[in-house]
Amino acid sequence: MLKLNVKNETSRLRAVVLGTAKSNGPTPKAEDCYDPKSKLHVLAGTYPVEEDMVNEMEAVAAVFKKYDVQVFRPEIIENYNQIFSRDIAFVIDDKLVKANILPDREREYEAIQHVLDQINPEKIIELPEECHVEGGDVMPWDNYIFIGTYSGEDYPDYITARTNTDAVIALQEQFPDRIVKAFELRKDNVDPKENALHLDCCFQPIGTDKAILHKNGFLVDREYEWLVDYFGKDNIFEITKEEMYNMNSNIFSISEDVIISEQNFTRLNTWLREKGFTVEEVPYAEIAKQEGLLRCSTMPLIRD
Repeated sequence: MLKLNVKNETSRLRAVVLGTAKSNGPTPKAEDCYDPKSKLHVLAGTYPVEEDMVNEMEAVAAVFKKYDVQVFRPEIIENYNQIFSRDIAFVIDDKLVKANILPDREREYEAIQHVLDQINPEKIIELPEECHVEGGDVMPWDNYIFIGTYSGEDYPDYITARTNTDAVIALQEQFPDRIVKAFELRKDNVDPKENALHLDCCFQPIGTDKAILHKNGFLVDREYEWLVDYFGKDNIFEITKEEMYNMNSNIFSISEDVIISEQNFTRLNTWLREKGFTVEEVPYAEIAKQEGLLRCSTMPLIRD
């Protein structure tokens, strides 16, 4: 049996579900895209090809192997996008929460059944149907659970709005010992540079006391300022709009001092090394075209 344990974003990783790009299917039609960035690349003829994405994901798998992390992969569904394992479920403490995702993606959850079978069924939580949530919006951190959300009345109009207020309330009920802190995210169905698809597209804690942040991803200034005060200005790497678009906040921590990052994130990677982190660089620019990066394609199960 797997003894789930995820208290935060950066403790030493022991087991993880890494998505797969195999049999990813043909390039989608522009009207079928779930986010503005994928659509942009479909229309430009630069949408990533399967071979490149498989190579990128294998580079990440190799880093996990180097650090002796147990890696699970989904069962492969023919012609189906299964890269972003973070969307389908997430672990907080010793519980796995099934994400209520876009209905078209239900099969992705079924494809990790061989992992779920190794978890005590009492530790698997399914939220009520009205709760929409995806793992990219959920971050356990010390006493908190940080959650990205969108509570506007026009929520249904945004395919980019993935976590609603019902889910925020439900998670507070499930984890009464934690403080659930919600952040309103900026949503845009058309312009990817004005859209924070998930909380991890504009914020991520790293190490023990630092964070990557992008101000424009937050709708409410004081919520952004709360994070600045919490981590302290000197501990924050503020990314530009262009860097947010390229997913600089969506890196992934193997431990408090080891981070997997995209090889082109020059400014960020330099800062991380200056701050004493070991940076494992991988190519991930093709996968980034689908508005997801390293955090989106990994679902931690066990951290020390």
